[in-house]
Amino acid sequence: MTETQRALGPDGLATLKQLALVGALDGEAKLSCSALAERLDASTQTASRRLQQLDSGGYVERDIVSDGQWVQLTDEGERHLQAEYADYRRLFERNSGVELTGTVTSGMGEGRHYITLPGYMEQFVEKLGYEPFAGTLNIDLTEESIRRRARLGAIDPTVIEGWEDDERTYGPAYCYPATLHGAGSYGPVHVITPERTHHGDDHLEVIAPDRLRDTLDLADGDEVTVHVEQR
Repeated sequence: MTETQRALGPDGLATLKQLALVGALDGEAKLSCSALAERLDASTQTASRRLQQLDSGGYVERDIVSDGQWVQLTDEGERHLQAEYADYRRLFERNSGVELTGTVTSGMGEGRHYITLPGYMEQFVEKLGYEPFAGTLNIDLTEESIRRRARLGAIDPTVIEGWEDDERTYGPAYCYPATLHGAGSYGPVHVITPERTHHGDDHLEVIAPDRLRDTLDLADGDEVTVHVEQR
C-alpha cells in the first residue's frame, strides 16, 4: 500500500463524500474550510488539514482564492468513492444490477483469437453453459456509464482461470451475466473483462453464443444497453 493510500483512510473518504455532495464530483465547487468543517462536524483546522492531505495524495485539485477555494475530485478520488459505493451496494442491494450504455464499435480482432483458445473455451462451456461465438461485441461507453462501471465491483463474476501452454502464460478473465438491449433484446450474454487488456474503462466487451451483430442487426455507431445482473 502506498503512502497516499494510507493517508486517505476513513476520514479522507468522509471528506471526499462531503466534497462530492457540494458538487466537487461533477466539476469545481467553491467552499471555505469553515463550511467544510461544519459539514464534517469538525474544527476548521481539521477541515483544512484533510483538504491538504487529499490534495497532496492526488485525490482532489484545489485553487485557493481570497474568499475560499475551488475544489474538484480527481479521477483517483472518484475511484475511491466508487469503490466505497460498490461496497454499500453489495451490502444493501444484493439483487440489483448495473446498466451500461454505449455505442457499438469495431474491435482489433483480439477477442476472436483469445476466445477460441482451448484453455479458455473449455472453461466457457463448463462455467457459462455455452460455447461463445468466436469474437466479442465491442462497445464504447458513455461518460456516465464509464463512471457507473465501477459498480461491477458489487457483483460476483464467474472467474475464467488463467492457464499456460508450451509458449506462454494466459491471464484470467472475469465474466458478468447480462442482457443486451438494442433494437431488440438478447440474453444471456456475458461482459468479459480480461485481467490483461489493452482497453481502458471506456470500453466494454461482450460474449454470447451467437454473433450479436447479426442477431440484433447491429452496426458501428448503434446505441446499446447492457444490463449486468446480480446472480
